[in-house]
Amino acid sequence: MKNFFGKEFTKEEQVEILLIMMLLSGVFGFIYEEIFYWIDLGYIVKRGSTFGPIIPIYFFGGGLIVLGSYRLRKNPFLVFLINNIITGILEYGTGYVLDHFFHLRLWDYNNEILNYGNINGYICLRSILFFGVASLFLIYIVLPIVLKGKRRFSKEKVKWITWICTMTFILDMIIHFLLTRK
Repeated sequence: MKNFFGKEFTKEEQVEILLIMMLLSGVFGFIYEEIFYWIDLGYIVKRGSTFGPIIPIYFFGGGLIVLGSYRLRKNPFLVFLINNIITGILEYGTGYVLDHFFHLRLWDYNNEILNYGNINGYICLRSILFFGVASLFLIYIVLPIVLKGKRRFSKEKVKWITWICTMTFILDMIIHFLLTRK
C-alpha cells in the first residue's frame, strides 16, 4: 500500500487508516441495520453476527470500497458505479457461501420491504444502491475527516486505539463463532 493515501503517511499509518475506515464502516452498518429493521419490523432487533456493534460484512466492505475507489475519487459517478459492483459481488458472494457451505442465512431479501431486483434473497436493488450512496459518504466525507484526524492527533494514541479496536473486533468474531458453532 505504498503511498496510497499520500507520501506523508508511512506504510503502517496507511494500514491504520484503512483499519479505521473498516471499523467505522462496520459500526455504520450496525447502526443502519438497526434503524432499517426497526422500520421494517416495527421493533428493535440486534443485528450482526458478533456480540459488539460491528457487522463483519460492512467492515470488510468498507475496506474494499476504500481500496477499490479511493484513487478514482475525482469522479463521483465512477466511485458510485464501481462500489455498486464491489458491494453487490461481496454481498451476493458472502450470502451464497454462508448459505450453501455453512447452511447459515444471515439475511434474506425475500422477506423484506423494498426488495425490488431481489436475486435469490442475497441482494436487491435497494441494498446495492444504498451501498453505492454509502460509499460516496465514506470516500468524500468520512475518509477526509479520518485523514485530517490522522495528521492532527498523536500517532501513538491513534495506533494503539486502532489496533485495540481491531483486535477486539477480531476476538469478538472468533468468540462468537466458537460459541455459536453447532
